Amino acid sequence: MNQHFLRAAGTALLPLTLAACMAPTPYVDRNLGKSATDMRNAQIMNPGADRNMAAPLGLDGAAAKAGYDQYVKSFKVPEKNANTFLIGVGR
Repeated sequence: MNQHFLRAAGTALLPLTLAACMAPTPYVDRNLGKSATDMRNAQIMNPGADRNMAAPLGLDGAAAKAGYDQYVKSFKVPEKNANTFLIGVGR
């Protein structure tokens, strides 16, 4: 009787066990790619920028080039700082 009962109980519990392991695919399929789309949309400052044909506000070309050149120059020649604070150096 024990063997028969265990076999019947195992047979009855097998579908329940498999159903518990099943993934909720309708929820997953419905939201597939939503997080990536939400992240991309959060990173876009102005989604309608392609429809705006007005000139952008900001620096003109000459001022932007001068600023960029000054930026690049700051890395080539380091600025001399004559007012250094040195501790423990014999002078």
